[in-house]
Amino acid sequence: MKEVNQILTDLKRKIFKPVYFLSGEEAYYIDLISDYIEKNVLDESEQEFNQTILYGKDADMNAIISTAKRFPMMSEYQVVIVKEAQNLKELGKTSGGDDDDDDVPAKKTAATSNALTGYLQQPQSSTILVFCYKYKTLDKRSTVYKSLQKNHVVLETKKMYDNQVPEWITGFVQDKKFKIGPKASFLLAEFLGNDLSKITNEVAKLFINLKEGEEITSDAVQDNIGISKEFNVFELQDALAKKDILKANRIINYFSANEKEHPAVMTLSTLYGYFSKILVYHFAPDKSKFAVAQTLGVNPFFVEGYVKAAQNYGTGKLKAIFSYLKEYDLKTKGVDNSGVNNGELMKELIFKILH
Repeated sequence: MKEVNQILTDLKRKIFKPVYFLSGEEAYYIDLISDYIEKNVLDESEQEFNQTILYGKDADMNAIISTAKRFPMMSEYQVVIVKEAQNLKELGKTSGGDDDDDDVPAKKTAATSNALTGYLQQPQSSTILVFCYKYKTLDKRSTVYKSLQKNHVVLETKKMYDNQVPEWITGFVQDKKFKIGPKASFLLAEFLGNDLSKITNEVAKLFINLKEGEEITSDAVQDNIGISKEFNVFELQDALAKKDILKANRIINYFSANEKEHPAVMTLSTLYGYFSKILVYHFAPDKSKFAVAQTLGVNPFFVEGYVKAAQNYGTGKLKAIFSYLKEYDLKTKGVDNSGVNNGELMKELIFKILH
């Protein structure tokens, strides 16, 4: 995220703002910035007296503001970090619109919210106050939000789209001075989803056995992350693309026997995305390798697979497949399902796709 990079660049240059309000669905970036502030703004000798970590469940706004108004001891700055700020009742009220004047707790909340607004208008210049407001965002109509926007840092993070994750993984690995192939990035994204914190934790484990500059291979991912080399979504797509009936059936049978690790909803979602790309390929005006890669939003490494799949699945067949996907999505949710379990439903679906 450009905003995240700019915030970190400013912090590294010691360009500090009085208040950082870090919010949104993607907790990874919130942790990345707050951890940097916690570990780098003050040195170890200064942290003992000038760094305070508070938690939303245990703190209230008056206590936070009181702490923020203190002066640092033998240091240019003090740092106050409010973790789990989404649990602060006062901020919860400010994100929901107007308070009810007839309700006593609401009046108290309004008073503390006004106190926060007052602090935001005249913050302590020697304090760096950080709110980690995960999985939520403030109401942009609220006075608090408007006050934050004027002179402070407001970050709103969003979950990354699934198709953006492989490229993000590649960039993350390269930033750490390692390499990773497109298949390995794809496998990590498919297996771990778009939870960036989970991805970085798992990738960090892979770094342990590598020297700087070495490559994370797909074999290393499969051996260390717990992904089966033979039975994964990538291999299922490959089997369907080639109309390899034996391989596709072996994989879907494995998925059916291990539904906890391979839930039907994830398989259906992945197949929908996969066949959607094949359909897009059919109508792509420029079918050169790199143009197709850009159109589909995939690494050029995978284009050959989509070309082969398009040869086996014309637009008429694709129309039928999308109908099957919709039908079996409903059946896994209990619609028009006479008691057939999800594993058997997935076997039926793959049979219809292949024949």
